[in-house]
Amino acid sequence: MTLTSPDLAADAQVRADDRAHVFHSWSAQALIDPLPVAGGEGATFWDHAGNGYLDFSSQLVNLNLGHQHPDLIAAIQRQAGELATIQPAMANGTRGELARLISEVAPEGFSKVFFTNGGADANENAVRMARLVTGKRKVLAMYRSYHGNTSTAITLTGDPRRWANEPADASVVHFFGPYVYRSAFHASSEEEETARALQHLEQTIILEGASTIGAIILETVVGTNGVLVPPPGYLPGVRALCDKYGIVYIADEVMVGFGRIGEWFAIDAFDVAPDLITFAKGVNSGYVPLGGVVISDAIASHFDTVTFPGGLTYSGHPLACAPGIATFEVFRRDGILERVRDLGERVVGPRLHEMAEKHPSVGEVRGRGLFWAIELVRDRETREPLVPFNAAGADAAPMAAFAAACKKAGLWPFTHFNRVHVAPPLVISEADLVRGLDIIDEALAVADEAAAA
Repeated sequence: MTLTSPDLAADAQVRADDRAHVFHSWSAQALIDPLPVAGGEGATFWDHAGNGYLDFSSQLVNLNLGHQHPDLIAAIQRQAGELATIQPAMANGTRGELARLISEVAPEGFSKVFFTNGGADANENAVRMARLVTGKRKVLAMYRSYHGNTSTAITLTGDPRRWANEPADASVVHFFGPYVYRSAFHASSEEEETARALQHLEQTIILEGASTIGAIILETVVGTNGVLVPPPGYLPGVRALCDKYGIVYIADEVMVGFGRIGEWFAIDAFDVAPDLITFAKGVNSGYVPLGGVVISDAIASHFDTVTFPGGLTYSGHPLACAPGIATFEVFRRDGILERVRDLGERVVGPRLHEMAEKHPSVGEVRGRGLFWAIELVRDRETREPLVPFNAAGADAAPMAAFAAACKKAGLWPFTHFNRVHVAPPLVISEADLVRGLDIIDEALAVADEAAAA
């Protein structure tokens, strides 16, 4: 890691330009103070004041191979020297190679890839494909979910970011997915949760009308809304319901694809194959915007002689696909999937469970690979969240204080509502991983105090 020397003049200039001219997403513009970032390397980034931070959120859970990975940077540089851009209607070797590599690690019977610019438009186009193939418009999605900020994707989203964007796509219906810790079905075990959640989903299908439902979209492991790992049997049960009622199963792997839980695609861990898989983020660590849809042969064949009515100017952009190819090379050379599984099982899981025993504010820890959540509560018996659902301002103060303690100690955390997520770059050293977990352990004392107040 090479921290830059403090440069307060640069800090001031970046702040001034940002505040005067940059309009930030998901923000009240006058109420934010974005950190001016000077650089990054591996699992660390730093500001212009010389402060370094362990990146325990991988930015937006996209920086799977870390900041400034030399192989990804070199791939972009080589591609820029050969061919900087070409329109998607033409064939390009870099685009075609990445599509082949992706299809080779997808489930059997997935041969085609439609490239997009990110995860939201990947989900948007997957829904479009499902509607065109089935002739049915309605889509079911979970309440605890995030699928993007384009028109249909934000409607699919179940979390509060949807509210201010309504109405958008009126053909979306939400349902409750499994969440054993806060079961909507009064389940007392994973087995009960699976059975009752599937019964609820089937009743939703029946009452909404199977003849009207084109697709069900699920995050394979729910991301921002809780790192909810599906209980055994749930995803195969969804697959069975889709088969029974003629519904397309879309797996949203934008956040958990490409190694986050130690698999190429998270569905590989649950013995299930969907009909469409959406991806983005980890495919090239976000070095250049890229996403896409991996399409089953059955759906792809529908468009052999029927035009697909969609496209993007930058679909399969060579500068984005080149670091995607390099990502495959790095994963295989460095055993990334294996190390993620190892670190999750040997280091992260045991340490978080120790924290759960130690800190009264920890209600539950859950996760897999390098993707975990610590759910903070005021009372373990009642499971009252440390802060209310969708808390803001003074209501969110305990989580803000916890995050501030982490940052002061040199760690940039991922917090959402009453949870802290552990999602560092997959290339993080074991020493840095342990150091980051130590910081979280110490910062939980702040949550303990808030819970006791």
